Amino acid sequence: MSGAPLESSQMPDARTLRLFALDVDGVLTDNGLYLGSVGDQRVELKRFDIQDGLGLALLRGTGIELALVSARPSEATTLRAAELRLSHVLQVTDDRKIPALQGLLDELGIDWAEVAFLGDDLADIPVLKKVGLPMAVENAIPEVKALARYVTRAPGGHGAVREAVEHLLRERGEYAAAVSRYLADREAMP
Repeated sequence: MSGAPLESSQMPDARTLRLFALDVDGVLTDNGLYLGSVGDQRVELKRFDIQDGLGLALLRGTGIELALVSARPSEATTLRAAELRLSHVLQVTDDRKIPALQGLLDELGIDWAEVAFLGDDLADIPVLKKVGLPMAVENAIPEVKALARYVTRAPGGHGAVREAVEHLLRERGEYAAAVSRYLADREAMP
């Protein structure tokens, strides 16, 4: 269902979610990749949406863990994750996200049913089939959208992550508190 929650009987209670995991390329980025070199040094750049980062910041203090799960290791992803203070960054080299995510779930004591995952492409399908709340960005392939219980109105890299986070927070009844917490933190004197 695009941009709106399904009936509560079709969706797990958002309050039971303990992990929000997301793909990177095509979800946290606009799927663009800039490659070049400076001297003999390879340079790779990706475009990240600032509002998506703020959306992830809204989840701090809610008890929901955050994880990036990418099938394409990248220094740009590592840098963005550090900037967002994300401690769970899984970058696999073989398109197999399930084993990496299972390791994190075991470490955190979280069940697949307690996970929301936001994806866009083929490598995300195995994860979307296992999680409690499969989500897709607007520009996801049809196979991913068919599995999703929530599809954003915004495309990946253009506010889709922020939209998904706000949806989760509203479903949990925590949106206003998350915004207040975020603003109070910014208004506090050092």
